[in-house]
Amino acid sequence: MVATVGLSVMISGTIAIPSNTAYAYSSSKASSVIATGKRYMGVPYKFGATAGQTRNFDCSSFTQYVYAKYGVNLPRTSQAQSHAGTYVSKSNLKPGDLVFFYSPIHHVGIYIGNGNMLHTYGAGGVKISNMNNSFWKSKYKTARRVL
Repeated sequence: MVATVGLSVMISGTIAIPSNTAYAYSSSKASSVIATGKRYMGVPYKFGATAGQTRNFDCSSFTQYVYAKYGVNLPRTSQAQSHAGTYVSKSNLKPGDLVFFYSPIHHVGIYIGNGNMLHTYGAGGVKISNMNNSFWKSKYKTARRVL
């Protein structure tokens, strides 16, 4: 008999977490999500990009694609994603949290620490932006923890 309690199984690069495992925030999983997202730096932005492909992204197709690699199934739109997981205050953000902008919400990024987010928006495609600059700071709305 092989004991598998507490083990994760690697399947095609995705960590399979047993359904009976209680899940709490994981900084290692957050680091993996961020590293995966950074692999797409510079991929062009396209509003309404087709979900599941990587030739271009809009903000929510990007977060949906990256988190899916780690077993987190997010809805397709930033508005719908803003209801996933649990609320987290701006002062308690951790890397891997989703950050949302505008009212009504129509932009999402991945918080990566030190006031920065990984996202795709306009020229330059997938990039890192500081959420504390005057542009993003004034548009910040909420955040959710999905890891």
